[in-house]
Amino acid sequence: MIRTLAAILALSCTALPAHAAPGDAAEAKRLLMDSVGIASVKGRGQTPALARFYRAALVQAGFNAADIQIDELAGTANFHFVWRAASAKAKPMALTGHLDVVEANPADWERPPFTAVAENGFIFGRGVQDNKFDVAMMIATLAQLKASGWTPKRDIHFFLSGDEETDGIASAAQAKQAGALGIEVMLNSDGGGGGLDAQGKPFFYKLQAAEKSYADFQLTITDPGGHSSTPTASNAIARMGLVAARIAGHRWPAQVNDITRASLAEAGRARSDALGDAMRRFAAKPDDAGAITALRANPGTIGQIGTTCVPSMINGGHAPNALPQRVTLTVNCRIFPGTSIAAVQAELARVAEDPGVSFATGIDWPVTPASPLRPDVTAAVQAAVSARAPGLAATPGMDAGATDSVFWRALGVPSYGVSGLFMRQEDSFAHGLNERVPEAAIAPALRHWDIILRRLAG
Repeated sequence: MIRTLAAILALSCTALPAHAAPGDAAEAKRLLMDSVGIASVKGRGQTPALARFYRAALVQAGFNAADIQIDELAGTANFHFVWRAASAKAKPMALTGHLDVVEANPADWERPPFTAVAENGFIFGRGVQDNKFDVAMMIATLAQLKASGWTPKRDIHFFLSGDEETDGIASAAQAKQAGALGIEVMLNSDGGGGGLDAQGKPFFYKLQAAEKSYADFQLTITDPGGHSSTPTASNAIARMGLVAARIAGHRWPAQVNDITRASLAEAGRARSDALGDAMRRFAAKPDDAGAITALRANPGTIGQIGTTCVPSMINGGHAPNALPQRVTLTVNCRIFPGTSIAAVQAELARVAEDPGVSFATGIDWPVTPASPLRPDVTAAVQAAVSARAPGLAATPGMDAGATDSVFWRALGVPSYGVSGLFMRQEDSFAHGLNERVPEAAIAPALRHWDIILRRLAG
Protein backbone atom coordinates (compact mmCIF):
# COMPACT_ATOMS: atom_id res chain seq x y z
CA MET A 1 0.00 0.00 0.00
CA ILE A 2 1.05 3.65 -0.35
CA ARG A 3 2.83 4.59 2.85
CA THR A 4 3.92 7.72 4.68
CA LEU A 5 6.76 9.92 3.41
CA ALA A 6 9.45 8.46 5.62
CA ALA A 7 8.49 4.90 4.77
CA ILE A 8 8.35 5.50 1.03
CA LEU A 9 11.73 7.19 0.89
CA ALA A 10 13.21 4.22 2.74
CA LEU A 11 11.85 1.58 0.36
CA SER A 12 14.16 -0.68 -1.59
CA CYS A 13 13.15 -2.33 -4.82
CA THR A 14 13.61 -5.81 -3.36
CA ALA A 15 11.10 -5.82 -0.51
CA LEU A 16 7.68 -4.53 -1.48
CA PRO A 17 4.65 -4.85 0.82
CA ALA A 18 1.14 -5.58 -0.44
CA HIS A 19 -0.60 -3.17 -2.80
CA ALA A 20 -3.31 -0.77 -1.73
CA ALA A 21 -6.82 -1.91 -2.48
CA PRO A 22 -8.23 -0.34 -5.67
CA GLY A 23 -10.18 2.82 -4.96
CA ASP A 24 -8.52 3.41 -1.57
CA ALA A 25 -9.14 7.12 -1.05
CA ALA A 26 -7.47 7.06 2.37
CA GLU A 27 -4.15 6.00 0.86
CA ALA A 28 -4.48 8.54 -1.96
CA LYS A 29 -5.06 11.21 0.69
CA ARG A 30 -1.94 10.10 2.53
CA LEU A 31 0.12 10.28 -0.65
CA LEU A 32 -1.16 13.80 -1.28
CA MET A 33 -0.51 15.02 2.25
CA ASP A 34 2.98 13.53 2.40
CA SER A 35 3.89 15.15 -0.93
CA VAL A 36 3.01 18.59 0.44
CA GLY A 37 5.70 18.05 3.08
CA ILE A 38 8.40 18.18 0.40
CA ALA A 39 8.86 21.89 -0.36
CA SER A 40 9.48 21.60 -4.09
CA VAL A 41 10.07 25.33 -4.55
CA LYS A 42 12.68 26.81 -6.88
CA GLY A 43 15.89 27.41 -4.94
CA ARG A 44 15.19 25.01 -2.09
CA GLY A 45 16.66 21.96 -3.83
CA GLN A 46 13.83 19.62 -2.79
CA THR A 47 12.23 19.01 -6.18
CA PRO A 48 14.46 15.96 -6.85
CA ALA A 49 13.37 14.54 -3.48
CA LEU A 50 9.73 14.82 -4.54
CA ALA A 51 10.54 13.01 -7.78
CA ARG A 52 12.16 10.20 -5.77
CA PHE A 53 9.13 10.13 -3.49
CA TYR A 54 6.82 9.56 -6.46
CA ARG A 55 9.17 6.96 -7.89
CA ALA A 56 9.08 5.06 -4.60
CA ALA A 57 5.28 5.15 -4.62
CA LEU A 58 5.17 3.60 -8.10
CA VAL A 59 7.75 0.98 -7.21
CA GLN A 60 5.72 0.26 -4.10
CA ALA A 61 2.74 -0.34 -6.39
CA GLY A 62 4.68 -3.01 -8.29
CA PHE A 63 6.06 -1.06 -11.24
CA ASN A 64 9.62 -1.60 -12.41
CA ALA A 65 12.10 1.00 -11.17
CA ALA A 66 13.97 0.68 -14.46
CA ASP A 67 10.96 2.23 -16.21
CA ILE A 68 11.22 5.40 -14.12
CA GLN A 69 13.75 8.07 -15.08
CA ILE A 70 14.60 11.12 -12.99
CA ASP A 71 16.77 13.81 -14.54
CA GLU A 72 18.12 16.19 -11.90
CA LEU A 73 18.72 19.65 -13.33
CA ALA A 74 20.39 22.33 -11.20
CA GLY A 75 18.17 21.99 -8.16
CA THR A 76 15.09 20.83 -10.00
CA ALA A 77 14.17 17.61 -11.78
CA ASN A 78 12.11 16.06 -14.53
CA PHE A 79 10.30 12.76 -13.98
CA HIS A 80 9.37 10.20 -16.64
CA PHE A 81 7.68 6.83 -16.13
CA VAL A 82 6.40 4.54 -18.85
CA TRP A 83 3.90 1.71 -18.42
CA ARG A 84 4.49 -0.35 -21.51
CA ALA A 85 1.73 -2.25 -23.25
CA ALA A 86 2.37 -5.94 -23.77
CA SER A 87 1.00 -5.56 -27.29
CA ALA A 88 0.38 -1.96 -28.30
CA LYS A 89 -2.89 -1.40 -30.20
CA ALA A 90 -2.45 2.38 -30.54
CA LYS A 91 0.21 5.08 -30.47
CA PRO A 92 1.51 6.09 -27.03
CA MET A 93 -0.28 8.64 -24.86
CA ALA A 94 0.99 10.83 -22.05
CA LEU A 95 -0.18 11.99 -18.63
CA THR A 96 1.45 15.14 -17.30
CA GLY A 97 1.70 17.36 -14.26
CA HIS A 98 4.45 19.25 -12.48
CA LEU A 99 6.62 18.73 -9.43
CA ASP A 100 7.30 22.33 -8.45
CA VAL A 101 5.15 24.72 -6.45
CA VAL A 102 5.33 28.45 -5.77
CA GLU A 103 6.98 29.80 -2.62
CA ALA A 104 5.00 30.45 0.57
CA ASN A 105 5.93 32.59 3.58
CA PRO A 106 4.94 30.73 6.78
CA ALA A 107 4.46 34.04 8.60
CA ASP A 108 1.56 34.87 6.29
CA TRP A 109 -0.24 31.53 6.54
CA GLU A 110 -2.70 30.41 9.21
CA ARG A 111 -1.09 26.93 9.10
CA PRO A 112 2.43 25.79 8.14
CA PRO A 113 2.36 25.86 4.32
CA PHE A 114 4.63 22.85 3.88
CA THR A 115 2.91 20.62 6.42
CA ALA A 116 -0.41 19.36 5.09
CA VAL A 117 -3.28 19.86 7.53
CA ALA A 118 -6.70 18.17 7.24
CA GLU A 119 -9.26 20.44 8.88
CA ASN A 120 -12.93 21.37 8.42
CA GLY A 121 -13.30 19.17 5.37
CA PHE A 122 -10.27 20.58 3.55
CA ILE A 123 -6.62 19.66 3.12
CA PHE A 124 -4.42 22.74 3.43
CA GLY A 125 -0.88 23.22 2.15
CA ARG A 126 1.19 24.87 -0.53
CA GLY A 127 0.78 23.06 -3.83
CA VAL A 128 -2.08 20.90 -2.59
CA GLN A 129 -4.23 22.24 -5.45
CA ASP A 130 -1.52 23.26 -7.91
CA ASN A 131 -0.63 20.57 -8.82
CA LYS A 132 -0.04 17.90 -6.17
CA PHE A 133 -3.71 16.87 -5.88
CA ASP A 134 -4.05 15.52 -9.40
CA VAL A 135 -0.50 14.16 -9.45
CA ALA A 136 -1.32 12.11 -6.36
CA MET A 137 -4.61 11.00 -7.90
CA MET A 138 -2.89 9.87 -11.11
CA ILE A 139 -0.26 7.89 -9.20
CA ALA A 140 -2.89 6.33 -6.96
CA THR A 141 -4.97 5.41 -10.01
CA LEU A 142 -2.01 3.82 -11.80
CA ALA A 143 -1.32 1.83 -8.63
CA GLN A 144 -4.95 0.73 -8.39
CA LEU A 145 -5.06 -0.33 -12.03
CA LYS A 146 -1.86 -2.32 -11.55
CA ALA A 147 -3.25 -4.01 -8.46
CA SER A 148 -6.44 -4.95 -10.29
CA GLY A 149 -4.52 -6.77 -13.02
CA TRP A 150 -5.50 -4.30 -15.73
CA THR A 151 -2.95 -3.73 -18.48
CA PRO A 152 -2.86 -0.93 -21.08
CA LYS A 153 -3.21 -1.51 -24.81
CA ARG A 154 -0.94 1.44 -25.57
CA ASP A 155 2.15 2.75 -23.81
CA ILE A 156 1.29 5.26 -21.09
CA HIS A 157 4.00 7.84 -20.46
CA PHE A 158 3.77 9.77 -17.20
CA PHE A 159 5.74 13.05 -17.20
CA LEU A 160 6.22 15.49 -14.33
CA SER A 161 8.14 18.69 -15.08
CA GLY A 162 10.32 20.51 -12.59
CA ASP A 163 9.97 24.21 -13.41
CA GLU A 164 6.44 24.79 -14.69
CA GLU A 165 5.93 27.55 -12.10
CA THR A 166 9.10 29.43 -13.06
CA ASP A 167 11.33 29.25 -16.14
CA GLY A 168 9.75 26.44 -18.14
CA ILE A 169 13.15 25.41 -19.49
CA ALA A 170 12.92 21.88 -18.14
CA SER A 171 9.28 21.75 -19.22
CA ALA A 172 10.20 22.61 -22.81
CA ALA A 173 12.96 19.99 -22.81
CA GLN A 174 10.53 17.38 -21.54
CA ALA A 175 8.05 18.19 -24.31
CA LYS A 176 10.80 17.69 -26.90
CA GLN A 177 11.62 14.33 -25.31
CA ALA A 178 7.97 13.36 -25.54
CA GLY A 179 7.78 14.44 -29.16
CA ALA A 180 10.69 12.16 -30.03
CA LEU A 181 8.78 9.24 -28.49
CA GLY A 182 5.93 9.64 -30.98
CA ILE A 183 3.31 10.42 -28.34
CA GLU A 184 -0.06 10.97 -29.99
CA VAL A 185 -1.99 12.81 -27.31
CA MET A 186 -1.29 14.41 -23.93
CA LEU A 187 -3.63 14.67 -20.92
CA ASN A 188 -2.56 17.42 -18.53
CA SER A 189 -3.64 17.19 -14.90
CA ASP A 190 -2.75 20.87 -14.45
CA GLY A 191 -5.67 22.21 -16.47
CA GLY A 192 -9.41 21.98 -16.76
CA GLY A 193 -11.49 20.71 -13.86
CA GLY A 194 -14.92 21.15 -12.37
CA GLY A 195 -16.83 23.81 -10.48
CA LEU A 196 -19.15 23.37 -7.50
CA ASP A 197 -21.95 25.76 -6.64
CA ALA A 198 -22.53 27.21 -3.17
CA GLN A 199 -24.29 24.00 -2.10
CA GLY A 200 -21.43 21.82 -3.33
CA LYS A 201 -23.23 20.56 -6.43
CA PRO A 202 -21.21 20.18 -9.67
CA PHE A 203 -22.43 22.73 -12.20
CA PHE A 204 -19.59 23.01 -14.73
CA TYR A 205 -16.66 21.06 -16.10
CA LYS A 206 -14.02 22.58 -18.35
CA LEU A 207 -12.05 20.39 -20.73
CA GLN A 208 -9.05 22.62 -21.33
CA ALA A 209 -8.27 22.67 -25.05
CA ALA A 210 -6.60 26.07 -25.23
CA GLU A 211 -4.65 28.35 -22.94
CA LYS A 212 -3.15 31.77 -22.83
CA SER A 213 0.54 32.30 -23.25
CA TYR A 214 2.82 33.77 -20.59
CA ALA A 215 5.30 36.64 -20.76
CA ASP A 216 7.16 38.75 -18.22
CA PHE A 217 8.31 42.23 -19.19
CA GLN A 218 10.90 44.21 -17.24
CA LEU A 219 10.31 47.95 -17.51
CA THR A 220 13.23 50.12 -16.36
CA ILE A 221 13.64 53.84 -15.68
CA THR A 222 17.08 55.28 -14.98
CA ASP A 223 17.91 58.71 -13.53
CA PRO A 224 21.11 60.56 -12.47
CA GLY A 225 19.85 60.53 -8.90
CA GLY A 226 21.44 62.72 -6.24
CA HIS A 227 21.05 63.66 -2.59
CA SER A 228 17.58 63.24 -1.13
CA SER A 229 17.80 66.71 0.44
CA THR A 230 17.89 68.30 -3.00
CA PRO A 231 15.04 66.64 -4.91
CA THR A 232 14.77 67.15 -8.65
CA ALA A 233 11.75 67.38 -10.91
CA SER A 234 12.31 63.79 -12.06
CA ASN A 235 12.10 60.92 -9.55
CA ALA A 236 12.43 57.42 -11.00
CA ILE A 237 10.27 55.79 -8.33
CA ALA A 238 7.49 58.35 -8.72
CA ARG A 239 7.58 58.02 -12.50
CA MET A 240 7.46 54.24 -12.35
CA GLY A 241 4.59 54.42 -9.87
CA LEU A 242 2.57 56.32 -12.45
CA VAL A 243 3.52 53.79 -15.13
CA ALA A 244 2.46 50.92 -12.87
CA ALA A 245 -0.88 52.57 -12.15
CA ARG A 246 -1.56 53.15 -15.85
CA ILE A 247 -0.79 49.53 -16.71
CA ALA A 248 -2.86 48.22 -13.80
CA GLY A 249 -5.81 50.31 -14.91
CA HIS A 250 -5.57 49.45 -18.59
CA ARG A 251 -8.26 47.23 -20.06
CA TRP A 252 -7.24 45.24 -23.10
CA PRO A 253 -9.69 44.72 -25.96
CA ALA A 254 -12.28 42.02 -25.37
CA GLN A 255 -11.59 38.91 -27.44
CA VAL A 256 -13.39 35.66 -28.11
CA ASN A 257 -12.77 32.42 -29.97
CA ASP A 258 -14.84 29.31 -30.55
CA ILE A 259 -13.58 27.64 -27.36
CA THR A 260 -14.19 30.60 -25.03
CA ARG A 261 -17.56 31.35 -26.62
CA ALA A 262 -18.73 27.78 -26.00
CA SER A 263 -17.39 27.63 -22.44
CA LEU A 264 -18.90 30.96 -21.41
CA ALA A 265 -22.25 30.07 -22.95
CA GLU A 266 -22.33 26.73 -21.11
CA ALA A 267 -21.18 28.22 -17.81
CA GLY A 268 -23.76 30.97 -18.19
CA ARG A 269 -26.57 28.48 -18.74
CA ALA A 270 -25.63 26.80 -15.47
CA ARG A 271 -25.99 30.04 -13.47
CA SER A 272 -29.04 32.12 -12.65
CA ASP A 273 -27.18 35.15 -11.26
CA ALA A 274 -25.95 38.37 -12.87
CA LEU A 275 -22.60 36.84 -13.75
CA GLY A 276 -24.32 34.01 -15.61
CA ASP A 277 -26.37 36.55 -17.51
CA ALA A 278 -23.19 38.42 -18.49
CA MET A 279 -21.61 35.18 -19.69
CA ARG A 280 -24.57 34.38 -21.91
CA ARG A 281 -24.77 37.91 -23.29
CA PHE A 282 -21.06 38.06 -24.10
CA ALA A 283 -21.14 34.64 -25.80
CA ALA A 284 -23.99 35.88 -27.98
CA LYS A 285 -22.60 39.37 -28.56
CA PRO A 286 -18.90 39.88 -27.68
CA ASP A 287 -19.15 43.67 -28.00
CA ASP A 288 -21.84 43.93 -25.28
CA ALA A 289 -20.30 46.67 -23.11
CA GLY A 290 -22.31 45.80 -20.01
CA ALA A 291 -21.40 42.13 -20.23
CA ILE A 292 -17.73 42.99 -20.73
CA THR A 293 -17.77 45.23 -17.65
CA ALA A 294 -19.36 42.50 -15.53
CA LEU A 295 -16.95 39.82 -16.71
CA ARG A 296 -13.93 42.07 -16.14
CA ALA A 297 -15.09 42.74 -12.59
CA ASN A 298 -14.95 39.02 -11.72
CA PRO A 299 -11.50 37.46 -11.14
CA GLY A 300 -12.74 34.13 -12.49
CA THR A 301 -13.82 35.53 -15.86
CA ILE A 302 -11.63 38.55 -16.64
CA GLY A 303 -8.93 36.28 -18.05
CA GLN A 304 -11.41 34.54 -20.35
CA ILE A 305 -12.19 37.58 -22.47
CA GLY A 306 -8.80 38.97 -23.45
CA THR A 307 -5.17 39.57 -22.57
CA THR A 308 -4.36 40.69 -19.02
CA CYS A 309 -1.20 42.37 -17.77
CA VAL A 310 -0.49 43.21 -14.13
CA PRO A 311 2.45 44.82 -12.30
CA SER A 312 3.78 42.00 -10.13
CA MET A 313 7.20 43.10 -8.78
CA ILE A 314 9.12 46.34 -8.34
CA ASN A 315 12.70 47.04 -7.36
CA GLY A 316 14.35 50.43 -7.06
CA GLY A 317 16.54 52.82 -5.14
CA HIS A 318 19.89 52.21 -3.48
CA ALA A 319 19.84 54.19 -0.25
CA PRO A 320 17.17 55.83 1.96
CA ASN A 321 18.89 59.21 1.71
CA ALA A 322 19.46 59.22 -2.05
CA LEU A 323 17.35 59.91 -5.09
CA PRO A 324 16.71 56.64 -6.95
CA GLN A 325 18.96 56.04 -9.94
CA ARG A 326 17.22 52.93 -11.25
CA VAL A 327 13.77 51.35 -10.88
CA THR A 328 12.58 48.13 -12.52
CA LEU A 329 8.95 47.01 -12.72
CA THR A 330 7.98 43.48 -13.70
CA VAL A 331 4.72 43.20 -15.61
CA ASN A 332 3.24 39.72 -15.97
CA CYS A 333 1.02 39.16 -19.00
CA ARG A 334 -1.34 36.31 -19.87
CA ILE A 335 -1.82 36.60 -23.60
CA PHE A 336 -4.95 35.62 -25.49
CA PRO A 337 -4.34 33.07 -28.28
CA GLY A 338 -3.55 34.78 -31.55
CA THR A 339 -1.96 37.88 -29.98
CA SER A 340 1.80 38.19 -30.42
CA ILE A 341 4.21 39.06 -27.63
CA ALA A 342 5.55 41.93 -29.75
CA ALA A 343 2.06 43.41 -30.00
CA VAL A 344 1.64 43.22 -26.22
CA GLN A 345 4.96 45.00 -25.64
CA ALA A 346 3.99 47.74 -28.07
CA GLU A 347 0.70 48.26 -26.23
CA LEU A 348 2.45 48.38 -22.85
CA ALA A 349 4.82 51.03 -24.17
CA ARG A 350 1.86 53.09 -25.38
CA VAL A 351 0.01 52.76 -22.08
CA ALA A 352 3.11 53.64 -20.03
CA GLU A 353 3.15 57.17 -21.49
CA ASP A 354 6.81 57.58 -20.54
CA PRO A 355 9.37 57.53 -23.36
CA GLY A 356 12.13 57.00 -20.81
CA VAL A 357 10.95 53.46 -20.03
CA SER A 358 13.11 50.71 -21.53
CA PHE A 359 11.75 47.20 -22.07
CA ALA A 360 13.27 43.76 -21.69
CA THR A 361 11.51 40.43 -21.97
CA GLY A 362 11.91 37.82 -19.24
CA ILE A 363 10.07 34.55 -19.59
CA ASP A 364 8.04 34.27 -22.77
CA TRP A 365 6.37 31.01 -23.70
CA PRO A 366 5.01 30.00 -27.11
CA VAL A 367 1.72 31.40 -28.35
CA THR A 368 -0.20 28.35 -29.55
CA PRO A 369 -3.58 27.64 -31.13
CA ALA A 370 -6.26 25.49 -29.54
CA SER A 371 -5.97 21.71 -29.75
CA PRO A 372 -8.47 19.97 -32.02
CA LEU A 373 -11.31 18.33 -30.13
CA ARG A 374 -10.52 14.65 -30.59
CA PRO A 375 -13.66 12.48 -30.31
CA ASP A 376 -11.85 9.80 -28.26
CA VAL A 377 -10.65 12.35 -25.68
CA THR A 378 -13.94 14.21 -25.41
CA ALA A 379 -15.86 10.92 -25.07
CA ALA A 380 -13.55 9.64 -22.33
CA VAL A 381 -13.70 12.89 -20.37
CA GLN A 382 -17.47 13.08 -20.79
CA ALA A 383 -17.79 9.54 -19.40
CA ALA A 384 -15.75 10.54 -16.35
CA VAL A 385 -17.74 13.73 -15.81
CA SER A 386 -21.05 11.89 -16.22
CA ALA A 387 -20.00 9.41 -13.55
CA ARG A 388 -19.36 12.35 -11.20
CA ALA A 389 -22.40 14.40 -12.19
CA PRO A 390 -25.00 12.75 -14.46
CA GLY A 391 -26.27 15.18 -17.07
CA LEU A 392 -23.34 17.59 -16.77
CA ALA A 393 -21.55 18.38 -20.04
CA ALA A 394 -17.77 18.51 -20.36
CA THR A 395 -17.34 21.86 -22.10
CA PRO A 396 -14.16 22.78 -24.01
CA GLY A 397 -12.55 25.84 -22.48
CA MET A 398 -9.44 27.99 -22.24
CA ASP A 399 -7.30 28.38 -19.13
CA ALA A 400 -6.36 31.93 -18.24
CA GLY A 401 -2.94 30.77 -17.08
CA ALA A 402 -0.26 28.93 -19.02
CA THR A 403 0.77 25.33 -18.34
CA ASP A 404 3.22 22.85 -19.80
CA SER A 405 0.68 22.20 -22.56
CA VAL A 406 1.95 25.26 -24.45
CA PHE A 407 5.23 23.46 -25.15
CA TRP A 408 3.46 20.30 -26.31
CA ARG A 409 1.03 22.19 -28.54
CA ALA A 410 3.96 24.12 -30.03
CA LEU A 411 5.36 20.75 -31.16
CA GLY A 412 2.04 19.69 -32.65
CA VAL A 413 0.96 17.28 -29.89
CA PRO A 414 -2.76 17.74 -29.06
CA SER A 415 -2.99 18.51 -25.35
CA TYR A 416 -5.96 18.65 -23.00
CA GLY A 417 -6.43 19.73 -19.40
CA VAL A 418 -8.54 17.06 -17.69
CA SER A 419 -8.14 17.60 -13.95
CA GLY A 420 -10.31 15.44 -11.73
CA LEU A 421 -10.72 18.17 -9.10
CA PHE A 422 -14.13 19.76 -8.51
CA MET A 423 -14.29 22.71 -6.10
CA ARG A 424 -16.00 26.03 -5.44
CA GLN A 425 -14.34 29.12 -6.89
CA GLU A 426 -14.32 30.77 -3.46
CA ASP A 427 -12.24 27.88 -2.08
CA SER A 428 -9.59 28.12 -4.79
CA PHE A 429 -6.36 29.66 -3.48
CA ALA A 430 -3.72 28.26 -5.82
CA HIS A 431 -0.59 30.46 -5.56
CA GLY A 432 -2.25 32.29 -2.67
CA LEU A 433 -2.59 32.06 1.09
CA ASN A 434 -4.05 28.97 2.75
CA GLU A 435 -4.23 26.90 -0.45
CA ARG A 436 -6.69 24.05 -0.01
CA VAL A 437 -8.70 21.27 -1.66
CA PRO A 438 -11.89 19.59 -0.44
CA GLU A 439 -11.14 16.23 1.14
CA ALA A 440 -14.37 14.90 -0.39
CA ALA A 441 -12.88 15.50 -3.87
CA ILE A 442 -10.44 12.60 -3.56
CA ALA A 443 -12.68 9.58 -4.17
CA PRO A 444 -14.47 11.11 -7.20
CA ALA A 445 -11.12 12.16 -8.68
CA LEU A 446 -9.80 8.60 -8.43
CA ARG A 447 -12.85 7.40 -10.33
CA HIS A 448 -12.38 10.22 -12.86
CA TRP A 449 -8.83 9.16 -13.72
CA ASP A 450 -9.72 5.47 -13.69
CA ILE A 451 -12.48 5.98 -16.28
CA ILE A 452 -10.32 8.15 -18.54
CA LEU A 453 -7.42 5.71 -18.54
CA ARG A 454 -9.60 2.66 -19.12
CA ARG A 455 -11.38 4.43 -22.01
CA LEU A 456 -8.26 5.79 -23.72
CA ALA A 457 -5.68 3.11 -22.98
CA GLY A 458 -7.80 0.00 -22.44
